Amino acid sequence: MLTSVDPDVIRALGDPLRLRIVTLLARETLCTTHLVEETGARQTNLSNHMRVLREAGLVETEPCGRYTYYRLKPEVLAGLSGQFAQLADSARTAAGNKRACP
Repeated sequence: MLTSVDPDVIRALGDPLRLRIVTLLARETLCTTHLVEETGARQTNLSNHMRVLREAGLVETEPCGRYTYYRLKPEVLAGLSGQFAQLADSARTAAGNKRACP
């Protein structure tokens, strides 16, 4: 059964900076300070992007003293990958289907 792709996740990954953050978090768990250094973004801007990624369910936080660490949730990306694979399979199957114009 074809499932719909979560629009919040797609929207979250549609921003170049958020996609860069996800790419960085795929390699290691990082705190806000690390992410500011790696991306060059201002801390307040980065915090807003991290909120979007958290609300979309892509990252989780881990408080550590006065720092907050961010970790990617790979199961969400794996689910998204599966949904896109289903869409691709559906498109292959439907490639010969053409609705006639009135």
